[in-house]
Amino acid sequence: MTSFQINRRNLLVAGTTGVCGLIVPTFAKDLAPTPSMRGGSNNYRPGAPVVDRIGGGGFWMTGTVRRAGDGAPLPGQRIQIWAHTTEGHERDPHSHGATLTNANGEFSLEMPQIVPAFGQPHAHLAYDSDDFKTVFLRPVMASAKDTSLKADFVLQLA
Repeated sequence: MTSFQINRRNLLVAGTTGVCGLIVPTFAKDLAPTPSMRGGSNNYRPGAPVVDRIGGGGFWMTGTVRRAGDGAPLPGQRIQIWAHTTEGHERDPHSHGATLTNANGEFSLEMPQIVPAFGQPHAHLAYDSDDFKTVFLRPVMASAKDTSLKADFVLQLA
């Protein structure tokens, strides 16, 4: 007879595989929506085009987009990104671009290295489509030498 020991690892595996052994996504319950950040909408440009990359690249902006409440990933959502970089200011049209989330609600966009503006290296991101409430984020990098930054959105129906 095989014994089954209940520990954290087995409990996590059981929670993600379900009773029949098939992989079943596990979503958070009662996940609160992301509030807009102060200063996040500075230099926002409605309708920035979806692009493969902003400028010459070298820096990666990544993140996830999930639905408030159950935390389900949201594919096909448009995220606009802009920043003060080695190739332009955050007010410049060529410093703006948008990307779409993949099937897992993840996004990534390569852009030039972010440099400090007003003393802080930071990016601006916006969810600005019609299905959910608009959210502006302004995450600050830990160091101006970082070559990536992650920002996550939890969206609430409009």
